[in-house]
Amino acid sequence: MKKTSATPFSGYQKIVVGLLAFLQFAVILDFMLMSPLGALIMPALQISPSQFGLVVSAYAFSAGISGLLTAGFADRYDRKRLLLFFYTGFILGTLWCGLAQSFESLLLARIVTGLFGGVIGSVVLAIATDLFAAEQRGRVMGLIQTAFAASQVLGLPAGIYLSNQWNWHVPFIAMALFGLAGGLLVAWQMQPVNAHLKQPQEHSAWLHLYHTLTEREHLLAFAITALLSTGGFMLMPFGSAYVVNNLGISLDHLPTIYLVTGLCTIFIGPLVGKAADSVGKFRVYLFGTALSIVMVLIYTNLGHIPLLALIIINTLLFIGIFSRMIPVQAMMSTVPTPTKRGAFNAISASIQQLSGGLASVVAGHIVARGVSGELLHFDRIGYVVVASALLAMILVWRLHQQLALRPRQS
Repeated sequence: MKKTSATPFSGYQKIVVGLLAFLQFAVILDFMLMSPLGALIMPALQISPSQFGLVVSAYAFSAGISGLLTAGFADRYDRKRLLLFFYTGFILGTLWCGLAQSFESLLLARIVTGLFGGVIGSVVLAIATDLFAAEQRGRVMGLIQTAFAASQVLGLPAGIYLSNQWNWHVPFIAMALFGLAGGLLVAWQMQPVNAHLKQPQEHSAWLHLYHTLTEREHLLAFAITALLSTGGFMLMPFGSAYVVNNLGISLDHLPTIYLVTGLCTIFIGPLVGKAADSVGKFRVYLFGTALSIVMVLIYTNLGHIPLLALIIINTLLFIGIFSRMIPVQAMMSTVPTPTKRGAFNAISASIQQLSGGLASVVAGHIVARGVSGELLHFDRIGYVVVASALLAMILVWRLHQQLALRPRQS
């Protein structure tokens, strides 16, 4: 198997990776906090489960719309300034969430937070692509993806602790203050990211959006993004209910599952990134797809199971997921030209949010609650996820073939 030598990061690149990972951590944590705090928010604001579901989905749909609206302008500004603009709005939206005293106020706060927060991830990926060579991007994506694991290990327990000590408002206020410190670090340490502005730009932002949307290679990448979003958004919303009611795991053990899985994936993400750069991104993706399919089929067909066995299965499942997402992100970073990276990533983020929201809705219609509280037909979700993984594999293979025929580019 052919290996390539890994280009080391410079000192500045190491700082940038840390800053980008922190920003991803803040955005992901803000989104994930809503789920464990729901049990406190609903009685405090006297809202129904359906209203709370609307609050949660409002973020995803506003983030998706925001990505499309900003895509045409995403390559017309210094990416650092664009990042700081949206990050400022995100911090203000998070603070508003912490200060909300009614359903209507919280709903508006989540819409505002989604409008700004939904664009941050795409700008982060555009900056990572601009500042790192193609042979470094597997490691970069692996390190940035550790933000998801870190939010489980560090963020969720801290948020739950603060809400138990005081109330549900405190985690959001603390998140806003913590995020503000990170934003100031970005403003201080990150240099302007504006090399793309030196190249010719299209006159119309709407034409720029249209051309980015309709390019054949881009459409293939967008289809892959939609399919990859299906699995997580179909399985995750029902994860805790499935573990407690179907697998017989105590509610008290859920933090342990999240903690151990998160700790494992913190180390796994960078290793997957290194493997993608050294042995090949498509090879690592194929491994991740095979492992994901096996583990999804096992996970969605389980009965009562010991805690340790579930932790092992959950960890292997996340290894599969990371081994798919990281190399694909690195591959897709080479698809757009520098003058279209911002628009391409904004559209991708929008598609991810919208397809994920749709997948959650579909999953909600597939499963049903049994008499004793167990989830019925959960195995059918697994079969849908496997089918989407197989279809995605075919599309990723086509993308891999197309990229192999292109001249080498950064």
